[in-house]
Amino acid sequence: MSPAPATPNTVYEPVPMWAKIPHGVWLREATSVGVDADDNIYVFNRGNMAMVIMDREGNVIDTWGNDDPYSGTSMIEDPYGNMMLAWPESRFIRPHAIFVDHEENLWLIDDVGNKITKTDKQGNELMVIGTGIPTEKQDGEPFNRPTDAVVNPANGDIFISDGYGNSRIHRYDKDGNHILSWGEPGSDHGQFSLPHNLAMFGVDKVIVCDRENHRVQVFTLDGEFVKAWHVHHVVAVFSGRGEDTNTYVTEQGPPPVQFGVRNLGHRVSIYNNEGELVTRFGRDLPGEHPDQFLWPHSICVDSRGDVYVAEVSYTEVGRRQDPPREMVSLRKWRRVSG
Repeated sequence: MSPAPATPNTVYEPVPMWAKIPHGVWLREATSVGVDADDNIYVFNRGNMAMVIMDREGNVIDTWGNDDPYSGTSMIEDPYGNMMLAWPESRFIRPHAIFVDHEENLWLIDDVGNKITKTDKQGNELMVIGTGIPTEKQDGEPFNRPTDAVVNPANGDIFISDGYGNSRIHRYDKDGNHILSWGEPGSDHGQFSLPHNLAMFGVDKVIVCDRENHRVQVFTLDGEFVKAWHVHHVVAVFSGRGEDTNTYVTEQGPPPVQFGVRNLGHRVSIYNNEGELVTRFGRDLPGEHPDQFLWPHSICVDSRGDVYVAEVSYTEVGRRQDPPREMVSLRKWRRVSG
């Protein structure tokens, strides 16, 4: 089952205090979310347990990804000279994105780790794409801090956005063999300024969040440009399933100099296949109230049309607080009408 597409009359309402995180699990920031056929929510996060799995009521039903979440942290230097917090026994360096495919497998993108790991829902490793060693920045070869992955249910082909240190989309077959790549730095059609997230667009196209160009671009499976439309600081995309043919995107906020200016991102927008705005939700200013967002980074929609959003609220806001603190980073909005 899937909901009918959202319309301008569809209403969503925030669900306060939805996620019931038990003492001992530290999300730090939720970072990314995915949903399976049973409406379980997978939170691939940067805390002491990389994978936290919840039911649709927000109860934690499983965790994995760190063999020792209790012995504290250390500071490590990533390949680019940045210092970052790490849990020594975690399987992942810096969780960035998750995708749940049509066979209920998970695709986990570790951007600093420069690899994509396919697992089952229990965390058993099935495939790894990437050596873990970054290629030269912007040389187009995979990978230099990849950002997302999606799988074509028709044949199992894998599409990977290679965004932070590259400006490319890579296509692999179901066995992990490279087929082709497309894209280069720039702002023309087919060029990218940080391709951050992607999804299937119908059955024969791919939609890419071209984040710093403030647009989405749609391509054929072979990388031929089809169309684009403007979205403010678009960072994540989710394609509706079944009867729901809409596209759900999250918009991050403006540059720091304009942080706190009304109506600049910090919201979810829903578009039809023609790129026409259907509806959106989220208050016009950022914040931690249930109807606000701080820095939305990932989105998924369950079989009832409820929307889940993960945020990088510590990276973008919390670390700048005095003193720095973890902030709200996991939201649920319930579809209540329409």
